[in-house]
Amino acid sequence: MFIQTEATPNPATVKFLPGRVLNPGAAVDCPTPEAAAELSPLAERLFQIDGVAGVMIGGDAVSVTKAADARWEVLKLQVMGLLVEHLSRGHAVLHPTAATAAEDDDDSVAGRVRRLIETRVRPAVARDGGDIVFDRFDDGIVYLRMRGACAGCPSATVTLKNGVEQMLKTYVPEVVGVRQIV
Repeated sequence: MFIQTEATPNPATVKFLPGRVLNPGAAVDCPTPEAAAELSPLAERLFQIDGVAGVMIGGDAVSVTKAADARWEVLKLQVMGLLVEHLSRGHAVLHPTAATAAEDDDDSVAGRVRRLIETRVRPAVARDGGDIVFDRFDDGIVYLRMRGACAGCPSATVTLKNGVEQMLKTYVPEVVGVRQIV
């Protein structure tokens, strides 16, 4: 198995591409070992590597965020080795309970915003190893969660304001702003 890596806009996160589908559903974010234990055997194992601070499993990629004092020169090899071993042996990537239920597809403002996030924003940020998840629409403001490479990324604010907010305002006139929630 050959695993490629890609840099992301967040220097603390690298995207690992094993060349196969890992998760056919919505991205699964494991920002802590406790979350990994509930959601993904693969993420749980990755957290056992010293220096791994976060894991997100998307369709065909695993985004790994390192601790501030960890070095990619060492960490990349350890992560790749674990991925090859785990996937080659056919171990589960996700726990069966990690499947995310689909949001209702209504025609409300929130429903229209959610569809735009799902169809236009999420695929774009997934290419950089990140994810943006709709939380809620309240009084003209769209609240979003940044995950994977997007969480803590220096350019996340610019992406939200210049990209996501402008696009949402164009297609959903009721939107007056976008805010990130942590």
